[in-house]
Amino acid sequence: MTKLRIAVAGAGYIGQAHMQAARASASCSLCAVIDPSPAAVPLAAAAGVPLYPSLEALLAADRPDGVILATPNQLHVPHAMACIAAGLPMLLEKPIAPTVAEAQALADAVERSGARMLIGHHRAHSPIMAKAREVVASGQLGRVVAVVGSATFFKPSEYFDDAPWRREIGGGPILINMIHEVHNLRMLCGDIVAVQAFASNAVRGHVVEDTVAINLRFASGALGTFMLSDTAASPRSWEQTSQENKAYATADDEDCYVISGTNGSLSVPTMRLKTYPRPQDRSWWKPFESGVVGLVRDDPIQHQMTHFGAVIRGEVAPLVSARDGLQNLRVTEAIANAAKSGRIVEI
Repeated sequence: MTKLRIAVAGAGYIGQAHMQAARASASCSLCAVIDPSPAAVPLAAAAGVPLYPSLEALLAADRPDGVILATPNQLHVPHAMACIAAGLPMLLEKPIAPTVAEAQALADAVERSGARMLIGHHRAHSPIMAKAREVVASGQLGRVVAVVGSATFFKPSEYFDDAPWRREIGGGPILINMIHEVHNLRMLCGDIVAVQAFASNAVRGHVVEDTVAINLRFASGALGTFMLSDTAASPRSWEQTSQENKAYATADDEDCYVISGTNGSLSVPTMRLKTYPRPQDRSWWKPFESGVVGLVRDDPIQHQMTHFGAVIRGEVAPLVSARDGLQNLRVTEAIANAAKSGRIVEI
């Protein structure tokens, strides 16, 4: 198989992860980097590929098989539209757009044009999530009735000093972090149809929140609660429990989701499974059968690159579509609006 030529736009933290994944891929190769920053010069040189100052400059000089857009959020829509116009398949980093209105317009454009667009919610490609979804779909838990989730971690002061916008409107863990969790929860429990939330900035005192308590209602009738905080000294977050990103310390005895059904529960990502052995004889007085679901831990960004190659070749539909990206953003904005208004927000 001839390797697909992939260009990466945006040489920041996530762009560098995509560059590394393309270089390590069996089906894709890195052919160019697009970034106007002087900091991108040594990165492109180390990768042995040309550096372009803009997407327009790349398209004037080369025709890659696909483009990964890891640019700032405000550039997502114009860059994606340029790729649609050029007929180039793209992997667009989350969020799909800065606002729901812009995301709606982009999703409509993708569907009108038939463009091949994969949204970069990389956890969708996690083997852990695939196994958790398999357990839920198997019926071992019975009918899902509840999920309890958390993303509680402590961001140091330099995180905000390095990028002061994170203290202002548009920053905060709802818009920066919660969109990852929304997609995971949708994969595990289905669509979210209503939310309510309390938010606090009592610890950091920034304009934006540092802690949020969220209630969720799913289309199936299941309910959920979620605790989000970037000032909580707690390891109950995906990054600190999944062992997928080696940059984070690991708490391998902690979970960030517990899905409960009428016959059992699954804790993720330890994959501890507790079920009643005889569904016809369920009771809180009866003991559970306990076990651990076997799984393989692997880098989801590498799996995402392989999937992107298959999307480019037309072998599969995108695992995370433009509509998924739109819905994730819609739920995230609803949480922010619910926290601000104190009301239940229907989605």
